[in-house]
Amino acid sequence: MKELVEAIQAQGKGIGTDIVKVDMFLNHRLDTELYVKMGQAFADAFAPEKPDLVLTVEASGIAAALTTAMAMGDKPVIFAKKGERRNIGSDVYTAQVYSFPHQKENTIRVSRSYLKKGMRVLIIDDFLANGAALRGLIDIVRQAECTLVGCGICIEKGWQPGGDHLRGRGIKLVSLAICDRIEDGKIIVRRCTANEECTTLDGQTRKLWENTLVIADAEKAVA
Repeated sequence: MKELVEAIQAQGKGIGTDIVKVDMFLNHRLDTELYVKMGQAFADAFAPEKPDLVLTVEASGIAAALTTAMAMGDKPVIFAKKGERRNIGSDVYTAQVYSFPHQKENTIRVSRSYLKKGMRVLIIDDFLANGAALRGLIDIVRQAECTLVGCGICIEKGWQPGGDHLRGRGIKLVSLAICDRIEDGKIIVRRCTANEECTTLDGQTRKLWENTLVIADAEKAVA
């Protein structure tokens, strides 16, 4: 995705060694044109899985979930709500999710009336680090006896364990951008070519999805 590469290169900032700051286009101020194109990329990647709906968690996952669902032919979107909500009622699926940015645990809830047994569910979110939010959503899918068809992530922090954990479970995971590290406040990205492979920090050689963004040196993908 050329547009996402350009946005990260032009506007993204690395803070310290672990914060990927992209709130100027991804999760505070939203670049709507970019979101539409990311939604189409997810729709193309997961079209063979034929999801019935898109599931995310409030609040920053909603925009990507919505554009993905629209690109898939206006599928419904469900977003898990955090905390107690009188208007959602008590007949809900729940999961505990630890928020690392806020350093607290949240209970997320989805009404049982919206997730029916046997539905095919695609999970979409903006960021993947340790994977707490995705594990909570996956647990809700399990409770509802639905089928998880995969997870789509805008930006994955490759140095944190969430992505490897999900892949290790055999879950189809499509991350539009994978960041391996931050050096001197800079994030170096480019689009990988078809069938390109790279060796990630865990020593594993992985074949990359064509639209995946990778950290690279001048010659090849390094993560």
